[in-house]
Amino acid sequence: MASKFHLKTAKDGQFHFNLLAGNGEIILTSELYKSKPSALNGIESVKNNAQREGAFEVKPAAGGKFHFVLKATNGQVVGQSQLYASEAGCQNGVEAVKKNAPTAALHDDS
Repeated sequence: MASKFHLKTAKDGQFHFNLLAGNGEIILTSELYKSKPSALNGIESVKNNAQREGAFEVKPAAGGKFHFVLKATNGQVVGQSQLYASEAGCQNGVEAVKKNAPTAALHDDS
């Protein structure tokens, strides 16, 4: 299975997406968007920023775990990861986004 962006509608009518790796695992989750065009712009932002130097920020989380955020050039967070047990695992997640985002297809369930 190829990587894909999965666009969905939230319970409150807003839109969000996940980036899934080829194995179906979620590797990035977006914020909520008020409109579908805004969510689609968010997907393009992930694709464009995934290869940009300095776009990812790895952060410590509670319980000794780690997560990362992907920021656009204006500093706005366009996606974040799940929690990882180690910093090395989190770095692997960053690499997975870098590898998968630019060519991921769109699966629209909104």
